[in-house]
Amino acid sequence: MAKRKKNCRPLNGILLIDKPRGITSNRALQIAKRSMQACKAGHTGSLDPIATGLLPLCFGEATKVSQFMLDADKQYWVRIKLGEETTTYDCEGEVVASKPVTADRRAVEKALKSFTGPITQLPPMYSAVKQGGQALYKLAREGIEVERKQRHVTVHHIDLLEFDGEYLELDIFCTKGTYVRSIAHDLGQLLGCGAHVAELRRLGVGDFKIDEALSLEEIEEFASEEDCQDHLLPVDEALLGLPDITLTSLATHYLLQGQPVSTKHGQEPGLVRLYTEENSFLGMGEVLDDGRVAPKRLMCVGMVPEDNNSPVQGEQKP
Repeated sequence: MAKRKKNCRPLNGILLIDKPRGITSNRALQIAKRSMQACKAGHTGSLDPIATGLLPLCFGEATKVSQFMLDADKQYWVRIKLGEETTTYDCEGEVVASKPVTADRRAVEKALKSFTGPITQLPPMYSAVKQGGQALYKLAREGIEVERKQRHVTVHHIDLLEFDGEYLELDIFCTKGTYVRSIAHDLGQLLGCGAHVAELRRLGVGDFKIDEALSLEEIEEFASEEDCQDHLLPVDEALLGLPDITLTSLATHYLLQGQPVSTKHGQEPGLVRLYTEENSFLGMGEVLDDGRVAPKRLMCVGMVPEDNNSPVQGEQKP
């Protein structure tokens, strides 16, 4: 029997959603994907179920650039409760220690300086980090604690927004892989009273901001529209940090055949965005040491010929 064709839409682009509290990032992805009847989609870095905020979703060809958003810097707003330490470093865990809070605002501000710049963190046992092929949180649920490797991350800045003696609010701008829960836990240890995350909200991923995000309810409202593609951001918006090169029609022809091409540009060796003379986005290229431009990861939206069957790398299929 012939394989039945999927009843789905070949959508391509980026959708910014405001993930609600209480569901996983993958659950939010599946809701949006099902609502829009998309053929292929993936998210760009998990948020804890208790966390809300910006979660970029990649549809179709945009899955090829998802790594750029995974690697991007992140911005968070967090509310931390002092005086209680929990197993998960957040409010969903069991309280394992309670101590009075004696620190004042000056002491908190001084302690926060220890968490700015390049720092090392120990991932929480309740995390998705894998060790020996198994997620740490699964071991933690069985009461097993294992040694973890320290992570090197950078916290660009931490701003103390509010402090009332029991709760404090922070604005944190950091590199990928930073555990805000670990910052809260370690801050509590430094202050001698314990602490955990009470609320967490992601405000930014690279150049994308929460103000641009849509709720799942808003997505469901337009998902049935024939032109729901118009609600997606162009794929190249995830790559605006890369320099761009415009190719002539002849150079475009040979590049789409997988060949490095010579073209006028003033870029150093490295990754670039590629466009046609008509300003159509071709995908990512790489400037070689000899100045030629080689295809790196091309987009197939009405641009790449049928004989270009290069596999999609780095895609996420839920």
